[in-house]
Amino acid sequence: MHRKHLFSVAALVVVLLSSRSPALSQDSVVQVDKSAQLVRKSADVNDGQAAIDQDLQLLKKELRSQKKQIVAANMKLTDAEAEKFWPIYDQYAAEMGKVNDTKSELINNYWQTVDTMSGDEAEAYVRKRAAVEQSLMQVRLKYIPIFRKVLSGRQTALFYQIDWRLGVMIELQLAKMPLIDP
Repeated sequence: MHRKHLFSVAALVVVLLSSRSPALSQDSVVQVDKSAQLVRKSADVNDGQAAIDQDLQLLKKELRSQKKQIVAANMKLTDAEAEKFWPIYDQYAAEMGKVNDTKSELINNYWQTVDTMSGDEAEAYVRKRAAVEQSLMQVRLKYIPIFRKVLSGRQTALFYQIDWRLGVMIELQLAKMPLIDP
């Protein structure tokens, strides 16, 4: 069970990562992997749940900061554009963070029950996961016109391309989760 918890910590780390560094480079993936390793090592040393939770909170903060750095490096906003963009981005990131927190809880529960869940529980997991994905898309769609008020159409599209690519990178990590054995 302890091993499953460590895997869930690693999965949560990946989910909390909504973005990373300049040009979505391989370096940013390495930084995230190193961060995940630190959490795992810390979890091994400090077996207490409180220590793990504290580490996760610090990692969330670091990863969200990295996402912001990636967006900044790729958007290349003027000072005037940046002044209008970043407050909206912070609101967007906060809303996405709330939904991703739900996704993290769902994935954590999955890791803890994957070997024992009933058919009904497995179906409920799929429905909840789909609802989370739908919520993420609803937040994205909600913010298109809001970003569009302060960015050009091309800049808005670029922001969403960056956001989506980062999301794909996270989903690739989540694809390593074990499948349910029928």
